Amino acid sequence: MTESEPTEGPGFDAFGLSETILKTLGALGFERPTPIQAAAFTPILEGRDVIGQARTGSGKTAAFGLPIVERLIGADKHVRALIMCPTRELALQNTDALRSYAKGTKVRIATVYGGAPYPPQVKALKGGVSIVVGTPGRLIDHLERGNFDASHIEFMVLDEADEMLRMGFQEEVERILSALPETRQSALFSATMPKRIRKIAKRYLKDPVLLQVESSALSVGHIEQRS
Repeated sequence: MTESEPTEGPGFDAFGLSETILKTLGALGFERPTPIQAAAFTPILEGRDVIGQARTGSGKTAAFGLPIVERLIGADKHVRALIMCPTRELALQNTDALRSYAKGTKVRIATVYGGAPYPPQVKALKGGVSIVVGTPGRLIDHLERGNFDASHIEFMVLDEADEMLRMGFQEEVERILSALPETRQSALFSATMPKRIRKIAKRYLKDPVLLQVESSALSVGHIEQRS
């Protein structure tokens, strides 16, 4: 697994992660959090909505994935987290990473995407999973067919949001967000922050913390910033 180089700073044990997760991180060779991880862990574990400006290779999957797995240890078999990705490749990549973080726990992950047969995906969804990772079109199909119950979802992640909108998925993304419980916690990760991303964040996220660890500044006045 490839992560960007961490900077000097606190270790993973500074964030209240369980011994199970810390042992897994050690086995994976993770030494210190990358900047986006160090910025994201505390607000996500506290239940805050977050917006992260993070590029591919920044370690963003662990930034949201580790806190989600941590909080779902011991959860029942309802779907508790939904992660939307623009492409099949990113969905599979995120799934592989999440499964590696969840090793030694009972947290299970299912992946759904277009261009693949429905029956194996339906079987996985009905097999008792905690996290569903998928692309917008196929997620809508499964939701509308009743293949999984979205009413228990506590966490929603929109990964590579700018790429999602560039590919024309804005309508599908908003349909899915509108179908989820209003009480959910949300995280949005994007390499850039165009106007359409800011509008989605303003509409669907609650008092989000802005996690900006790269040099370029964002002008999102209503969002609290943490460094």
